[in-house]
Amino acid sequence: MRHFEIELGDCVKVMNEQLEDGSIDVVFADPPYNLSGSSLSLVQNNTGGPFYKMNEGWDTFVEGDYIEFTQNWIGASHRVLRDTGSLYVCCTMHNIGEIITTAKSLDFSLKNILTWYKTNAMPSLTKRTFTHSTEYVCWFVKGPGWTFNYFDVKDINPVTTKTGNKKQMRDFFDFIEMPIVQGKNRLKDKNGRSLHPTQKPEKLVEIALIASSNHGDVVLDPFMGSGTTAVVAQRLGRRWVGIENNPVYVEAAIERLRGKDRND
Repeated sequence: MRHFEIELGDCVKVMNEQLEDGSIDVVFADPPYNLSGSSLSLVQNNTGGPFYKMNEGWDTFVEGDYIEFTQNWIGASHRVLRDTGSLYVCCTMHNIGEIITTAKSLDFSLKNILTWYKTNAMPSLTKRTFTHSTEYVCWFVKGPGWTFNYFDVKDINPVTTKTGNKKQMRDFFDFIEMPIVQGKNRLKDKNGRSLHPTQKPEKLVEIALIASSNHGDVVLDPFMGSGTTAVVAQRLGRRWVGIENNPVYVEAAIERLRGKDRND
């Protein structure tokens, strides 16, 4: 599999057939959360515009199937990572248990759980729970000697000390103020709705890649979606490879990488 290309297909199959052992420096993955299965539409919502509950076929699993799916893709990621490589996995409270249990069973070491505070999260519609306003990114390493660019991460931290000096980056991100990418940065379908329901802010991916990779390193996104990881990796001078099983997302990601955003 060549660098700077998105392969259409099942990520486990593609990784096992086209990627060599130890050929990847960082895997950044935003896998299905298994949250779909029912629909909800609030077109007149006044807390941030129309709201549609994500209800995608690719995000719907029977629990046993989801565990097997998680084991398969994390296992394939472990094989293709260098011994000094890192695995970043986006998740919520709904699937973080499966992610951590599976990764630890494969001898990944959990170094941090990064917490992304979504400043304008949707309110609790049932009024029976606290408002869900966070997502997580679990950072695992495969072996000793992992890359962590401490000073580079410190340099990009917008939070400073009281005297204005640079400050260590903490694992709680309250400065990424787009819980769902909006405006001109959001890819849209032909009906004007979000093309991909879980498009991540570039800043979130940027922090991970600056922390755990260097110029020229190879970044793999096995769930490429709308192409955010590729866009960030390319901007930072990293090589990248992507895998995505939805041809509509692949087309949109390629257009985005060519500078032809669907919002232009």
